[in-house]
Amino acid sequence: MNPSDAIPGQVALITGASRGIGLAIARRLGKMGARVSICARDQANLEEAVSGLRAEGSDVLATAADVTREDQISTLVRNTRQNLGPIDILVNNAGIGIFGPFLQQSEADWDAVINTNLKSVFLMSRAVAPEMIQRKSGQIINIGSLAGKNTFANGAIYCASKWGLLGLTGCMAEDLRGHGIRVSAICPGSVHTEFSPHAGKDASKMLQPDDVAHAVATLVTQSPGSFISEVLMRPTQKP
Repeated sequence: MNPSDAIPGQVALITGASRGIGLAIARRLGKMGARVSICARDQANLEEAVSGLRAEGSDVLATAADVTREDQISTLVRNTRQNLGPIDILVNNAGIGIFGPFLQQSEADWDAVINTNLKSVFLMSRAVAPEMIQRKSGQIINIGSLAGKNTFANGAIYCASKWGLLGLTGCMAEDLRGHGIRVSAICPGSVHTEFSPHAGKDASKMLQPDDVAHAVATLVTQSPGSFISEVLMRPTQKP
């Protein structure tokens, strides 16, 4: 690894990191020397993820948490600070999707998607930003989607959450940049994970979790005088 690609000793907190994109990001940052805190709702998946990360030499802490709940976020952030140190990098990755014609969606569907994909980013960022402001450094990366740029049939609630996420990200960036904190969004197209079946798509031509992890690595190793506000990601070939 090139020394310029290392972030030794920095503390990175990644939500929704027991599998898929979140786990790939945790693995990449761990290999770059970061002390990694991961969370997810499923304890069994978390334990499996921790075993794999530690086997690769990462210094990792796992906390089962629902990031739509402020009390559990407080516990997660406190555990991270007490066990690893002040949080340098926050990656808001947790997300869900419920798809179908909007007329057939319920209020519970709306609440589940908006709370997980949008409210959680607001709550997590609000929990870590004050300490970053005190230290005059830090990075918040929100994992969005090209669905925050483009509409499609059966994607009403999901698109609403991701369009909202980009608006929130831009405003957070303006609020925090004067304090030395960089806020960015990464917007991938379809990624080959268990997130959704992607029926009819060639998985070998889709984006992979490691592609998104590479984008995160690029953002956290930028020179301090600038920041990339938004990354749009597409596969080289349409799947």
